Amino acid sequence: MSLTVCLLANTLSYPNGGGHLWVYLNWALGLRALGCDVIWLEAADPHAPSQQIRTWATNLRHHLEPYGMGTRVALCSWTHEPLVRDVAESCLDVMAAAEAHLLLNLNYKAPATVVRLFQRTALIDIDPGLLQVWMSLGWVRVAPHDVHFTTGETVGRPGAHFPDGGREWQYTPPCVALDWWPPQQTTLDAPFTTVSHWYQEEWAEDAGEIYRNDKRSGFLPFLDLPKHTCQPLELALSMGPDEDEERLELQTRGWGVQDAYAVAPTPRDYQRYIWSSRGEFSCVKPSCIRLQNAWISDRTLCYLASGKPAVVQHTGPSRFLPDAAGLFRFLDIGQAAQCLDRVARDYERQSELARALAEEFFDARKVTGSVLERALA
Repeated sequence: MSLTVCLLANTLSYPNGGGHLWVYLNWALGLRALGCDVIWLEAADPHAPSQQIRTWATNLRHHLEPYGMGTRVALCSWTHEPLVRDVAESCLDVMAAAEAHLLLNLNYKAPATVVRLFQRTALIDIDPGLLQVWMSLGWVRVAPHDVHFTTGETVGRPGAHFPDGGREWQYTPPCVALDWWPPQQTTLDAPFTTVSHWYQEEWAEDAGEIYRNDKRSGFLPFLDLPKHTCQPLELALSMGPDEDEERLELQTRGWGVQDAYAVAPTPRDYQRYIWSSRGEFSCVKPSCIRLQNAWISDRTLCYLASGKPAVVQHTGPSRFLPDAAGLFRFLDIGQAAQCLDRVARDYERQSELARALAEEFFDARKVTGSVLERALA
């Protein structure tokens, strides 16, 4: 008998975020590769307009159809109040979904009333360090689960720069579905890219200090990087407020700028954008530097699996992440420029190392297999 796993995601109200959907899709495809029947569960606000929820659900099923999961979407309510009956008429019934052998929850804001429906539950923390801080401050109330996993190597370990939120955490690397992300060649003049939100109203707390925690803040110390390297750099961004001014500032400093919603609105578009890139260059949000969570982005894994070397900001000592082999982790602007130039000089070998790194540590079959083994023990 095959296992049925219900994956609780958080994409319903973000219909144009192809990269965001891949955060969850890689896990789902890894489970399916192991022979699991996967149900994709989303939570909706029962007070949201019914037509809006139906439109979102239709859009999600359309995006999931190429991956064999268009008919496996279920809806539940964000609260104890039920959804209007006809809102979920084209989706699976949540009570039927609750008969799954395991709830794999990547949406830690899910209400306890939903989590309790399942016989066995596992949480995966995709905001390592931040989630534990939020829990300790009472900003987020995470329902109890049978097992708690985290994608941050330092979470719950001695010497961590943040509390554990009162839970016992087991480490799992994030994952990438290798069969869906084969190596891709590109032209030598293609830019190093990344895809991200630029400005978000996101704040974090560290030792009583409140600080802005968006991608723009992470990039600020590196805005003059194009002056330090001859490698082309491009950002695909959802810009937010002051878009024209921000775009002009980046372009003046030598960055190429694309509209993320134009180049990566769907999972397939997101793939095509990454595949057309020479590699990734990206900074991280300030919280990753402050918390030293040894985190690596799911987006970076998609680059690595595609044979695209990644030059990303260092997020803390790791037990297995390399600093200069397929994946380059920099500390300052000078080091970032050196890493980019080194990749360019040794591109073919670094591409092979990037794919090998994804295969060794982030293969969705291996990662989800380990998670299932521990979650169902």
